[in-house]
Amino acid sequence: MSMVCPSWLSFILYNPVRKTFSDRSKILRDSGIAEGSVVIEAGAGNGFLTEVLAAVAKKVIVIELQEGMVRKLKKRVSGYADKVDIITGDVATCGLQSGIADVCLLYYSFHEFSDKPGAARNIARAVKSRGIISLYEPTVEVGGKNMEKTVGMFLDEGFEKEMEYTTLFTRFVRLRKVNE
Repeated sequence: MSMVCPSWLSFILYNPVRKTFSDRSKILRDSGIAEGSVVIEAGAGNGFLTEVLAAVAKKVIVIELQEGMVRKLKKRVSGYADKVDIITGDVATCGLQSGIADVCLLYYSFHEFSDKPGAARNIARAVKSRGIISLYEPTVEVGGKNMEKTVGMFLDEGFEKEMEYTTLFTRFVRLRKVNE
């Protein structure tokens, strides 16, 4: 089991080197996020992607477990307060409305969730029919078999694999909801 990045170490999540090597526009494109999208970002940390999501999407619903990260996130997205709703809590148990989201973005976060099956169920319920789950995981922490296991949880919830690739640092799978 991996350790959740504590908020006092959040500077490693949001730094110039990471911004240089992470094409956030590509992440949004590959995730199917457009101007009219309602996006759930689960495990947002200190907002590395939240600020670009808020600039593009119609609405961003952020779920973050750590209060220290939420404080930093609120500062980062203060200019988008009308477009960003922040839920402090566990993605497996927070009260997400059914069928609310076009996309759920899980960027380097799912491997850190303590109740992965519960998180998969809650997320699947919140994503609209034909909606997308965009799953990014770090290759260093999540091996191929663990990624397959994670994808399997979403396949069991009525999704199908639509796109996937692996780079030096990232495993990516986009899934589409086909079963209502």
